[in-house]
Amino acid sequence: MEWGLRSAEAADVEAIAELRAAVMRPDLERLGRFDEHRVRQRLRDSFSTRYTSVIEADGAFAGCVTMRPVDGGLWLEHFYLAPGIQGRGLGSAVLRALLDRSDAAGQAVRLHVLQGSAARRLYERHGFTVEGQDPIDVHMARQPAKQRI
Repeated sequence: MEWGLRSAEAADVEAIAELRAAVMRPDLERLGRFDEHRVRQRLRDSFSTRYTSVIEADGAFAGCVTMRPVDGGLWLEHFYLAPGIQGRGLGSAVLRALLDRSDAAGQAVRLHVLQGSAARRLYERHGFTVEGQDPIDVHMARQPAKQRI
């Protein structure tokens, strides 16, 4: 599968909000936290064309990812892939490319993943470790490759 990243545009927000709702629904329902409106509005409220990239695979919209600078490192959020594309290595390829950039810049990457989410295994395979957790989120971080032991 050929893939690439392009800068998000304001016109992408609704497609990304819908993708977020579809991808997060099972985990949010399992946690008793799914709300049809809120799941979309949280994306709209934090959407940034400056830090968000659209993932395209074989020329079509496949997902998105946001990497925001924060506290001398990066915050990874809104990393969603269309359900029909998941499990085919695209998430790992995109994450590897983003982490190569953060390693080159010497920046740590932090994120939250929902408790029980299969995405946690993806992050652990790429060097993220648990920093803490609460009943809803697992807080994870990854130090730059040259700083990891």
